[in-house]
Amino acid sequence: MVEKQRLIFLKEKNIMENLDFKNRINIDKLNETASKIKEEISKVILGQEEMIEQILVAILSDGHILIEGVPGVAKTLTAKLFANIIDADFSRIQFTPDLMPSDIIGTSIFNMNKSEFEFKKGPVFGDIILIDEINRSPAKTQAALFEIMEERQITYDGITYKMDDPFIVLATQNPIEHEGTYRLPEAQLDRFLFKINVSYPNFEKEVQILENYNTFAGNFREINLKSIVSKSEIVEFKNVINSVLIDSQLIRYITQIVTKTRNNNAIYLGASPRASINLMKASKTFAAVNGRDFVIPDDIKAMVYPTLRHRIILTPEKEMEGIDNDRIIKQIVDSVEVPR
Repeated sequence: MVEKQRLIFLKEKNIMENLDFKNRINIDKLNETASKIKEEISKVILGQEEMIEQILVAILSDGHILIEGVPGVAKTLTAKLFANIIDADFSRIQFTPDLMPSDIIGTSIFNMNKSEFEFKKGPVFGDIILIDEINRSPAKTQAALFEIMEERQITYDGITYKMDDPFIVLATQNPIEHEGTYRLPEAQLDRFLFKINVSYPNFEKEVQILENYNTFAGNFREINLKSIVSKSEIVEFKNVINSVLIDSQLIRYITQIVTKTRNNNAIYLGASPRASINLMKASKTFAAVNGRDFVIPDDIKAMVYPTLRHRIILTPEKEMEGIDNDRIIKQIVDSVEVPR
């Protein structure tokens, strides 16, 4: 009962400002680091605050990210800036129709001196992997990522190679251009923690973008932001996030939202239990990034769209009507009573 009252009090913004409370776990360092990262990247990327925050939450949640948007909205640049912010190994892979699995995983090369084959690691061995236009490669290359993304390992010639921690895949795709592309299978989409939709900036933000571009003389690609967080700190933050509290009623709230995707007349395929787990994990991270050691319903509502939008398939009738996944998710969220 005390915990419930605490949640209610902290939800009220006018009370929260005057309320003196202490977190049960120390999340000050995580909160300060998250604020610095958002502030640093926002110096270059304008009008995409939601995308920046969601990418940050996904990285701290140890989840992979699919970023979808039309060309020119800074998808690739944002991923590169995050790699600069985090002191980690960064690889970029441009997916093309002729890309083979060995081009990303690696291949065995005969060593003349040792008279034996040695495995030469591909570009996927790194900490932050940017995959540009992931839907441009054929199914066999996309399938090569299945084990890597889920198990954080690669099995080649019967030998298993573990990936370092953290290991994050940031993939981009264009939602408009379909010629020469291959739709990602549902099994692979489910391995992404978030699908982030990137829209155009508003008028005022675009004016600022032009002013900044003029100031930097167009040399945005040469900007190197200072490193703010190390690999070891990312791992440390993940352990802190695991300790963030979530009330049992909020766990039921998450479960109700996800299960309603499975018996909705507008949805052909609903979300799996993996979606429930990822929504809870993302909500805990979002709470910590915002300075709290416990989850409130607003955290879940904020994370439900990027977590679920790529995990449900609408019926053909709804797709023909032009209804998108976010609209159906909103209807489901609105239909579930918020815990008090």
